[in-house]
Amino acid sequence: MDAAATASLIRSSVLPRQTPDNGAGSMFLTASGLGITSSGPGRQLRFKQNAFARFSRPLQSSTTRRSFAVRASASNDDASSSAAKPIAPLQLKSPAGQFLSQILLTHPHLVPAAVEQQLDQLQTDRDSEEGQNKDASSLPGTDIVLYRRIAELKENERRRTLEEILYALVVQKFMEANVSLVPSVTPSSSDPSGRVDTWPTKVEKLEKLHSPEMYEMIHNHLALILGPRMGDLASVAQISKLRVGQVYAASVMYGYFLKRVDQRFQLEKSMKILPGGGGGLDDGETSVEQPENMTFQAVSSHPEVGSFAGGVSAKGFGSEIKPSRLRTYVMSFDSETLQRYATIRTREAVGIIEKHTEALFGKPEIVIAPDGTVDSSKDEQIKISFGGMKRLVLEAVTFGSFLWDVESHVDARYHFVLN
Repeated sequence: MDAAATASLIRSSVLPRQTPDNGAGSMFLTASGLGITSSGPGRQLRFKQNAFARFSRPLQSSTTRRSFAVRASASNDDASSSAAKPIAPLQLKSPAGQFLSQILLTHPHLVPAAVEQQLDQLQTDRDSEEGQNKDASSLPGTDIVLYRRIAELKENERRRTLEEILYALVVQKFMEANVSLVPSVTPSSSDPSGRVDTWPTKVEKLEKLHSPEMYEMIHNHLALILGPRMGDLASVAQISKLRVGQVYAASVMYGYFLKRVDQRFQLEKSMKILPGGGGGLDDGETSVEQPENMTFQAVSSHPEVGSFAGGVSAKGFGSEIKPSRLRTYVMSFDSETLQRYATIRTREAVGIIEKHTEALFGKPEIVIAPDGTVDSSKDEQIKISFGGMKRLVLEAVTFGSFLWDVESHVDARYHFVLN
């Protein structure tokens, strides 16, 4: 995949824009649990916050602050057989994240109930903090500065916890679909050629997780990335690891955008209020003629993928881009609506995308030369088949779609989406 091919992805695929603020961090779930090196029954974890009572034995406080012991049982056979197989590339670090990661490994069906309790705790902490902020208005000048700094640190901690709750819910949705997430991308010792894509394909399962209209757009997205190699997935190419990571991050954002638009499309379709009466769209025909090099100038990418999103029109792969009902529907939006739908709504979602991508591909070493060009001498080259690339992109789009779902679900319980 050359630079021109990768650069066409965002502008021609209607890639969404993210909010500028973001967090930082990482997460990695293993079958033996996070921060747990021992296996077998009787493993004990400690979390400094309220835990899920129905998951374990009665919880006991060990300090004056909330500190509970959560006992997770698992057989020696189960622990040893899955200890080396991660279920997600990111390592959860907060007490709530570690707690949810353990439930994902041992009792995944209890994750929704555990999340409800964690959100209850976050809401309680936030309400308490707001009450204290009102009382602090009468403090002396020096004390109020210190108090506000402490409140800011607590808010950042709650935001990190919320990110990990969202991530755990995304991982659970992949588990429910019986699709394993791709592990960290490194050359396989079992493959003499040094290929990185030794993971299961699961392409058919990933394709079935989307509506027919949404998959039409995903297929066009794949055509822009793979080009003529769409029919030759066994071929292996040596590609920049940074570029692959940028394609992955861009595809996550694209999936987030597509799910947001498709949700509205399906609602209007069911109510028969689609533009133009909905007849042509329901019949699988497009009512708007689409130029081959159509781009959406109102949409831009996050700065992290700016070098990838330089922008080449779809003309290079025009023969592969097919009209789709959902694309036609998007083209009916005015600029303000498109701008709104093409924006990732929360800093938490932005942080998850960055951390998950970094956990997969590592932190890129980008050096700017004195003349302003990017020095790519330290950019690692990886060998990957086009079939493996297709699997990565499909997973990324699905990840973004799931991220939209869980963000909306959690916001209904713990409000954090501002727009």
